[in-house]
Amino acid sequence: MPIAWKPWLTAAGLSLMTACSAMNESASRREPAPEPPRVTDGEDACGVEHVQARVGRHFDAALGASLREASGADGLRVMRPGEAHTLDYRPERLNVRLDERDRITALDCG
Repeated sequence: MPIAWKPWLTAAGLSLMTACSAMNESASRREPAPEPPRVTDGEDACGVEHVQARVGRHFDAALGASLREASGADGLRVMRPGEAHTLDYRPERLNVRLDERDRITALDCG
């Protein structure tokens, strides 16, 4: 390659790198994420306190209906090990956490 091309290639390379770095700066200026909802310890929007005595029992459809009715929760989410779950928090939804044998290990709102 002739020596006369080297300054031009260097200038072109520096221009491209400068342009890319300017693009990265503008892309990194984003709006901050909204604050997550605040949850206090005293909040029981899903009625979980009314059904805590059922922890340890074997879960089936009839017990699920009973849990929802007794708690007054708007929704019921059954969470088994290894299953994917959304991370959205719904205070009026009752979460039923099960082990591998479908025994209730925990009940909570969310």
